[in-house]
Amino acid sequence: MRQRARSAWLFLAPMLIVLAAVAGWPLMRTIYFSFTDASLADLEANRWIGFANYFSVLQLPSGRVIYDGLLVDPVWWRAVWNTVRFTVISVTCETILGMIVALVLNTEFRGRGIVRAAILVPWAIPTIVSAKMWQWMLNDQFGILNDILLRLGLISTKIAWTANADTAMVAVLIVDIWKTTPFMALLILAALQMIPTEIHEVARLDGANPWQVFWKVTLPLIRPALMVAVIFRGLDAFRIFDLIYVLTPNNVQTKSMSVFARENLFEFDKFAYGSAASTLLFVILGSLTILFMWLGRVKLGGGR
Repeated sequence: MRQRARSAWLFLAPMLIVLAAVAGWPLMRTIYFSFTDASLADLEANRWIGFANYFSVLQLPSGRVIYDGLLVDPVWWRAVWNTVRFTVISVTCETILGMIVALVLNTEFRGRGIVRAAILVPWAIPTIVSAKMWQWMLNDQFGILNDILLRLGLISTKIAWTANADTAMVAVLIVDIWKTTPFMALLILAALQMIPTEIHEVARLDGANPWQVFWKVTLPLIRPALMVAVIFRGLDAFRIFDLIYVLTPNNVQTKSMSVFARENLFEFDKFAYGSAASTLLFVILGSLTILFMWLGRVKLGGGR
């Protein structure tokens, strides 16, 4: 067993070294910059300022007290709310739709292989390509979506889906759900195919109806795999950037934490402030990962 453990670490060593170089070191540098007044013009000419980027109190000679920092920034908290709302809605819809698709694909019917391959097409398309494609389809002047809705009589005027404050988040959610539901379906389908058919047959022989078979038999057996899929998808949705940046640029209604951090890092020349936002995003993601694994009883070492 000791020899196997040494062999495992030996094989993992190259990956761990590369991961430390391309992820660990930049992460440590970002955390360090969040406690400085670093500027993009000269990163090395920085001064340690402690938690001032996160929270600071300035008292003016007049006696007025001004609170500053990321923790009291309304734009940041709006980005947090946008990210949380996007994550909850998208992951919930994708899990439900993915479960339905997986249950359908798990049954025997003619052409099942072709359908399985076809349903993966949205997921296989790069996010940037999907965003640009949907941007044209959602266009208020020549988009096909407005044309279809007008012909069906569901709307009376064309809608600027990505520019309207009331529909911008809806547009982002539509594109994300369309693209990522196949990913959830694929993971759930893999879990469904691991269930022996005899278990379902015994449940039906005992008089259980289809809903009882799903709720009492199928769902408990696929719960570990389902929790892993939800964790992966939740973490991916929480750091959403490319879809929002391409589909709805400079829109306050859809600005996520990643977009907020990027704007401050490179566009507003507030590198230290953007580093603080990136650090908070990392802390939130790490906390959510631990919480999800605890709630789902997911063990990293294997087992149930």
